[in-house]
Amino acid sequence: MRSIFLGILFCLSVFLVGNVEANNPNYRDALAKSILFFEGQRSGRLPNSQQLTWRSSSGLFDGRLAHVDLTGGYYDAGDNVKFNLPMAFSTTMLSWGTLEYGKRMGPQLQSARAAIRWATDYLLKCARATPGRLYVGVGDPNVDHKCWERPEDMNTARSVYWVSPGNPGSDVAGETAAALAAASLVFRKADPNYSRLLLATAKKVIQFAIQYRGSYSDSLGSAVCPFYCSYSGYKDELLWGAAWLFRATNEVYYLNLLKSLGASDSTDIFSWDNKYAGSYVLLSRRALVNKDKNFEQFKQQAQQFMCRILPNSPYSSTQYTQGGLIYKLPSSNLQYVTAITFLLSTYSKYMSATRQTFNCGNLFVTPITLRSLAKRQVDYILGVNPLKMSYMVGYGPYYPKRIHHRGSSLPSLAKHPQSFGCEGGFQPFFYSANPNPNILVGAVVGGPNQNDGYSDDRTDYSHSEPATYINAAIVGPLAYFAGSS
Repeated sequence: MRSIFLGILFCLSVFLVGNVEANNPNYRDALAKSILFFEGQRSGRLPNSQQLTWRSSSGLFDGRLAHVDLTGGYYDAGDNVKFNLPMAFSTTMLSWGTLEYGKRMGPQLQSARAAIRWATDYLLKCARATPGRLYVGVGDPNVDHKCWERPEDMNTARSVYWVSPGNPGSDVAGETAAALAAASLVFRKADPNYSRLLLATAKKVIQFAIQYRGSYSDSLGSAVCPFYCSYSGYKDELLWGAAWLFRATNEVYYLNLLKSLGASDSTDIFSWDNKYAGSYVLLSRRALVNKDKNFEQFKQQAQQFMCRILPNSPYSSTQYTQGGLIYKLPSSNLQYVTAITFLLSTYSKYMSATRQTFNCGNLFVTPITLRSLAKRQVDYILGVNPLKMSYMVGYGPYYPKRIHHRGSSLPSLAKHPQSFGCEGGFQPFFYSANPNPNILVGAVVGGPNQNDGYSDDRTDYSHSEPATYINAAIVGPLAYFAGSS
């Protein structure tokens, strides 16, 4: 009888220990992996320090069709195209996360800076290569998306796209300026010369965005739509760009620009396309931390945004799954979850610093209210969910094995030196039920459906495809929780 009792106790203790581990994610491990992911997205000549060794150099002649050097940067998701609107947004978010939480990153701070610099080196080329032009993309998406080939094998047209005074792109220019300005703050002490170059370039790019107004979707058409069409227009990017230039310079010019753009647009989303909420939270810092009355309207808008997200708020316009995940849209939902979670944790941080609270109708909101919701989202992504599945590749015992990603799903050059050709990867790799041969460590996929289900199917790109902008937004919250755990 005693042995049965001890056996039950042992099983119970194993169950409890397992559950404690499952419900207490290792944020430091997840943080390291979330940054390592960016190595798997690199375009250009890879350095000797490359840790994801199944990737090799690629896109070494990018820009040649326009007689410029546009090597480097990142492939945006599971394809082999470089789209600058999402790439620049990813860079801004990585920079913001590093600015807010760099002190909590520990040994990952250097890796975060390296990930940012891989993008900004490329964005500088795009902004400086040809006077009067801002290069905004490399690779014909319509051709690329018909292929399933490794980036190292690319033989499709590496078409070059740009905006100019005659074909404006205030959205992509505003975001590029935001990325360069935010990164200039990251490198201000670490590399002052580089920081000055980033800021000087950001000023020129935002000027271009303001002077020649128009959407890059109208200028470039099928080269960017429907892939990364600027659905929200370009005013949000002008506001976002101006907000970052103001943060980097404190110049009255940008304050006046912000005032002229205003804080009139209410929103319940934040993404590579729609920057209003991010701008409001970024600018609310001045109202909260610096007690600057000029920014009161942005603080109000930031709080209205939070009231639209919080589940118990009378103003909530946000759905949640049964398992507690924010659910915005069916395709690549985790991009909204990670971006909104960044704003929840960061606004919570600003509130804590100044002991602020606010109300959503009858709901009393404290910094802990926002922090708890942010933690719930991060924990869900790391495996505290109905499926007990981590949506970060390589993290935890159970994670997506068949992600929609060309390089990950095809044998590496070392294993298979011959080129597969444009369509050579579809059979047997794309349609295979086998796990991907290469693990894209740290990649956060599009995520589960509204019923907390996930099929782990390579062909279901809306759920199984990772993207730089999903990862870039979760780095900050992971550092936040890693530093306070």
